[in-house]
Amino acid sequence: MLELEHEFRVVDIATRLPPTDGGGDPASRAIGPDRLEREMHQAGITKSVVYPPSQPNTSYLAPNNGVARRSVDRPFVAFARINGTQTPGRKATGRLRNAVASRDDHHTSPSDIEKYAYDDRFHGFVLDPTVDDYPDEEVLAALEDVDLPVIVRGGVDAPPETLAEVVLERSFPVVVGRFGGHPLNRELMDEMIDLLEAYDDCYLETSFVRYREQLERALLEHPDRVFFGSGAPACHPNVAVMEILTLDVSEDLLRRAFSKNACRVIEELAPAATQRS
Repeated sequence: MLELEHEFRVVDIATRLPPTDGGGDPASRAIGPDRLEREMHQAGITKSVVYPPSQPNTSYLAPNNGVARRSVDRPFVAFARINGTQTPGRKATGRLRNAVASRDDHHTSPSDIEKYAYDDRFHGFVLDPTVDDYPDEEVLAALEDVDLPVIVRGGVDAPPETLAEVVLERSFPVVVGRFGGHPLNRELMDEMIDLLEAYDDCYLETSFVRYREQLERALLEHPDRVFFGSGAPACHPNVAVMEILTLDVSEDLLRRAFSKNACRVIEELAPAATQRS
């Protein structure tokens, strides 16, 4: 594919990178770090937040380390994927299950959070509640202590109301993936945009948001709270960039969405930041 020409600096906060050549999400196996780097360059993306694909009932220690290793000497910023034991809900059975749930060896612990936070290869965390549930109180407290950004996949199985209850009240920055409405749920996307009024440290990420109305509304109403995400490798980054370029908003808003907003929260994405190994 030809390189996409535009005048904007673009950083991407939603990129899955398999930790090895033979493992992880089957949809990602053909996209190794070299090809991913080439596709990002073609799209004009200068830096990308990368993390391993989600896998149920799996310890993420080895996949996280594999992604960090594959990010060395590349324009990649590694985030550590985490999991939990809690399934939010107001039903008595759900509350009882959470009360007796305990961490197994594959669950993220508070000490894991501290190790990732003080390992200079990692610069934040990623959580997919639809696969990995939510962290318990002790892990959430550890996330508050280290105060690194957390990207949370939102959608019909992790709706805005639940995200508000579990993570948005916390003191760490939260980036809600896919505008909180995956797959293509406009009502949930609008609910998530509404919640930006109540939570100052909440941000939205654009991957797989195919509706111009919601993208433009978020940028116009909350110009500092929208981060570009490509959703690569499931979506080619050229396509994701073009979707933002064709919005009917000012160049200033495009610059904010493409890089300025994310660089304010994730320092390693800034132009002057150097990749550490």
